[in-house]
Amino acid sequence: MPITPVVDAEVARALAAGGAVVALESTIFSTLGLPGPANREALDRCTAAVRAGGAVPALTAVVDGVPRVGVRPEEHERICGPARKAAERDLGVAVATGWEYGATTVSASLALAHAAGIGVFSTGGIGGVHRGAEVTGDVSADLDAIAHHPVVTVCAGAKAFLDLPRTLEHLEMAGVPVLGWRHDWFPAFYTRSSGLPVPHRVETAEAVASVLAHRARADCGVLLTVPIPEGAALDAAELDEVLVAALGDAEASSITGAAVTPFVLGRIGAATAGSSVPANVSLAESNCRVAAEVAVAVATSAGSRR
Repeated sequence: MPITPVVDAEVARALAAGGAVVALESTIFSTLGLPGPANREALDRCTAAVRAGGAVPALTAVVDGVPRVGVRPEEHERICGPARKAAERDLGVAVATGWEYGATTVSASLALAHAAGIGVFSTGGIGGVHRGAEVTGDVSADLDAIAHHPVVTVCAGAKAFLDLPRTLEHLEMAGVPVLGWRHDWFPAFYTRSSGLPVPHRVETAEAVASVLAHRARADCGVLLTVPIPEGAALDAAELDEVLVAALGDAEASSITGAAVTPFVLGRIGAATAGSSVPANVSLAESNCRVAAEVAVAVATSAGSRR
């Protein structure tokens, strides 16, 4: 039997009433994603942005072996603490073995959001095809989850240390519509453009909702990319230098798979004197602001079809 999350009462009421809901991952808000107190600031700003946009935030996590969609504010301190990372493949294990706190990644969050009936999910950046994947086969589970859960994923593109051309090719192969929010270029997380054109530009939340409603496959999601706010973006040339050095050091140290992301992000943080942390918080908040707008449009669209 597929996993059935426990849905918070506020989230359940909003869904029952046909209201707007935005699912959120918890990895970014745990110590796995951002250091304290920036992680708590990010959580507060993201949930406030969702509410300001007329939607209800639904934070996903596994707490005491229970998959949750919607976490009450009095539990936020725990969400911002130490955690084990839970991808979609780990959800069954986390439940069966009673993980104390499993912080959900993109793939796990999408699975829980879909199970709860939520149509919009906001994150920082997605995983993708890693450089050298033709040898290692290292492709993030995020891509498969986006392709197989009918949810709009709102993100700041993918992390720049990935193989971004192959990531876009993989999404195309999987049939995922990739949209640029009032922008012509695929973002690269800390920078507004990877230099790769986004397949389709959209100007309104209603257009995003329409793409979701008219997707070619019933189980397919939509990827909406939102560039980091201009004032928060990092210098692309400086970032490229750090990435090349960090990836080289990771290879020399035999760091592979899921361990690459925190290693590289840590090196970026050190090289930019910590400016990557406020940039991360800013882009996460910006994504939530757009996601709330899209969630309202999705809810309105669904209501008009009833």
